[in-house]
Amino acid sequence: MTSLATAEGHFTATNGYLLVLAVMLPVCAVLAMLALGPRHTARVALGTLAVGLAVAVTIAVELFRSGTGLVYAIGGWSPPLGLTLRADGLSAVMLVMTAVVITAAGLFARAQHGLDPAMRDGRAPTTFWILLMAIWSALNVVFLGEDLFNLYVALELLTFAAVPLVCLDGRAETVAAALRYLMFALLGSLLYLLGTALLYGRFGTLDLQMLSGMQASGPVVSVALALMIVGLLAKAALFPLHLWLPPAHAGAPAAASAVLSALVIKAPVFLILRLVLDVAPPEAARLAGQCLAILGGASILFCSVMALTQARLKLMIAYSTVAQIGYLFIVFPLAAGTEDLPVWGTIAWTGGALQLVSHALAKASMFLAAGVIAEALGHDRIAELGGFGRVLPMSAAAFGLAGLSLMGIPPSGGFVAKCLLLTAAVVNGHPWLAATILIGGLLAAGYVFRVVDRALATPAAPLHLRKAIPRRLEIVALALAIAAVLLGFVPLQPFGFLQIGRAAHVTVVAP
Repeated sequence: MTSLATAEGHFTATNGYLLVLAVMLPVCAVLAMLALGPRHTARVALGTLAVGLAVAVTIAVELFRSGTGLVYAIGGWSPPLGLTLRADGLSAVMLVMTAVVITAAGLFARAQHGLDPAMRDGRAPTTFWILLMAIWSALNVVFLGEDLFNLYVALELLTFAAVPLVCLDGRAETVAAALRYLMFALLGSLLYLLGTALLYGRFGTLDLQMLSGMQASGPVVSVALALMIVGLLAKAALFPLHLWLPPAHAGAPAAASAVLSALVIKAPVFLILRLVLDVAPPEAARLAGQCLAILGGASILFCSVMALTQARLKLMIAYSTVAQIGYLFIVFPLAAGTEDLPVWGTIAWTGGALQLVSHALAKASMFLAAGVIAEALGHDRIAELGGFGRVLPMSAAAFGLAGLSLMGIPPSGGFVAKCLLLTAAVVNGHPWLAATILIGGLLAAGYVFRVVDRALATPAAPLHLRKAIPRRLEIVALALAIAAVLLGFVPLQPFGFLQIGRAAHVTVVAP
C-alpha cells in the first residue's frame, strides 16, 4: 500500500483501484464495442454507464467517509519518476457530475436512436457510443491526473473525441464548425504544451503537487503559466476566444451538445483552477485572477446579449453556455484566501463549485429539451415555436426549470451559487463584479422568458408533431432540470466536502 504524507494528515491508496477503474472502465467498453460489433454496442455502453456511475459515487462516498483525499501511485512509483492519480473533494464532485450527465445523455441517445429502427445499430449510433466513452475516460483523467504532460494527452484525447461528435451528421455546416473547433483546440494545445516544456526545463518535474510544494516563481514560471492558461482559455471558449463554440454546439446532435456544453469545456476550466490556485506564486495568481475575472465579466455581459438576439433555440443555448462559463472565472478575486481562511474555505469557492455543477445539469437539460423540440417539430426557430408547451409539456417544463438555475431564481442551485458569489463580491469590495452578477441574471431572464413565453402562447394554428415523441425521451431532460433545482437546498455556507484533500503540499512516501 502506498501512502502520501501531507500537511493535513495522510492520504492512503487503500481504495486507489477505484481511481484506476474510473479511467479504464470506459476504455474497456470501447474495446468491447470494437470486438463485439454494432449490434451489441448500445448494451455495452448502457452497462458501462451504470457501473461507471456507481464507481464515481463510491469514490465520493469514500472521500466523505475518510475525510481525506485518495491518491494512487501507478505501479508503485512515486513522482517525479512515477505518475499518480488523486481525488480530492472537487475532483470527486466533478467525477459524479460527469457520470450523471453522461448517463443522462446516453439514455437520451438510446431512446432517440430507437425512434428509427433502421438506424438503431447503424454507423452513427455506434460512432456516438465509442466517442462518448472516449470523452468519459479523458474527462476522468483530467479530474484525477497529477502530471501536466499526461493531462495534455488527456486534453488531446478529449479534443479528438469531441470534434467528431460535432459533425456526426455529416452536414457541410457542422463539418465547418468542427474544423473551426479543431483549429482553436489545436492552438490551445500548442500553447499548453509550450508552457509545460518551460516548467519541466525549469524544475525537472511536472507533478502538480511537487510544483505546488516548490513555491515556484520567476519570469520563466510566469511565462509558462500564461501560455498554458491562454491555451486552456481557447479550449474553454471564454470571451473573446469563444467564436468556435456557438456554431459547434448548436449544430451537434442533442445528446452530443449536452455533453459538450455541460462537460467538455469544464475540463480546461478545472485545469485553470488548479494552475492558478495550486501552482502559480501568490502575486502571479492575483494578477491572473484579476485578468480572468475581467474576461469572465465581459463573457457574461456580451454573450448574454448575443443569446437574446438569436433566432434559433440551440444557438441561443450555446451563447448562454459561454455567458454562464464567465461566472466560473469571476471566482478568482472573490475567493482570495488568507492565512486564517484558505481559498477553499471561502463562500466564493463553494459558490463557484455550485455554479459549475448547476450549470452542467441545467445546460444539459436545455440542450436535450431543445433536441426533443427539434425532433418533434422539425425545426428550432424560436419565433415559430408558439404553443409548443401544449404538445411537449415535459420539455417545456424542463427548459423552464433549467432556466431558473441560469437566472439564479430560488430554489435552484444557480440561485445558491450566484447568491454566494454576490455576497462574496459585496463583502470583499468588488462592486463591479456584484453588478455583473445582477445584470447577467437579468439578461438570462430575458432569453429564458423569451422561450417560456413561446411555450405558453396560443398558436395561430394547431401544432402538428412531425413524429411521436416517447415520454422517456422527455423524462431525461426533466430529471436533469429537477436535479439542478434540488441543488438549491445546499446550505448557504462553505461546503466542507470541497475542502477534503486540499493540502498545500504532498510528499510521496515509498511503499
